[in-house]
Amino acid sequence: MSRVYDLAQIKSVLRSIQVIPEIERGFVAYSKGRAVIPPVGELQFKEPPGETHIKYGYLLDDDFYVIKIASGFFESPASNRYTSDGLMLLFKKGTGELVCVLQDECYLTNVRTAAAGAVSAKYLAPKDLECIGVVGAGTQGRMQLEYLAHVTHCREVMVWDIDRSALDDYKKDMEPLGYRVRTVLSTEDICAHCNLIVTATPSKSPLLSADKIRKGTHITAVGSDTPEKNELDPAILQKADIVVTDSISQCLLRGEIHHALAAGVLEKERIVELGSVITSPNLRRRSEEQITVADLTGVAVQDIQIAKAVYHGLKEIE
Repeated sequence: MSRVYDLAQIKSVLRSIQVIPEIERGFVAYSKGRAVIPPVGELQFKEPPGETHIKYGYLLDDDFYVIKIASGFFESPASNRYTSDGLMLLFKKGTGELVCVLQDECYLTNVRTAAAGAVSAKYLAPKDLECIGVVGAGTQGRMQLEYLAHVTHCREVMVWDIDRSALDDYKKDMEPLGYRVRTVLSTEDICAHCNLIVTATPSKSPLLSADKIRKGTHITAVGSDTPEKNELDPAILQKADIVVTDSISQCLLRGEIHHALAAGVLEKERIVELGSVITSPNLRRRSEEQITVADLTGVAVQDIQIAKAVYHGLKEIE
């Protein structure tokens, strides 16, 4: 009989799971061709505005396969009020038996996205971090910072959002966790003071411009997970010394790389996958002067890894 686990159970077991190493192993397996990941299934909605992503796949040497459904909706195109929901289904490979339902309400999607941001910073960010810039004061903007704490000691933070109240809430929520947070109403301030920048918005027009990016900056872009979304000026990727993605096949169709390729300012041959960066030191940052970009559109291998880890963790405590 398959089990159904709710969000409270999932959150309780996550405390005992080393999420970042699990996500790293997934990226490595993917880049080594040891994962079967079909194209993303996607529904786009206009009234009300929103989207549903269906991501699924398996590792060749695994006993399971995973199907993840995650949805997000805004009340209106101009609204910051956002609702999300979803679940992950873990099946036994070979029999198709439904092993468990993880009713995570999109929480695991947020966790694995934040963990991927930490992996990117671990291998690409400069060693001497002056300040972490966060573009977008929502849930992912918070979680990116929490998971970056596993790979950097920097606690100086500058955050931007279009919503003043969202910035105030961010500062109120994150400062008790040990961060020194400055809120700004211009992304130019972030570019001027931060050499690690994370963008986590649903923007459909660039929020950062190439002429404002300093030498030595690393940017992790996680918001642009559909063909329409776009947080970075494509010229930033042209200017970058290293351009990394979680999936080359996905980034041809969505994300910042997709826009840079369409603009003719980036050659496909310059793109490297994060899984290859993890295993090949020569693909990582080589100096504090380099500009690096990680474009993360979210790959099902992350869902596979976190679903398995949570399931095994829950089984251990039953």
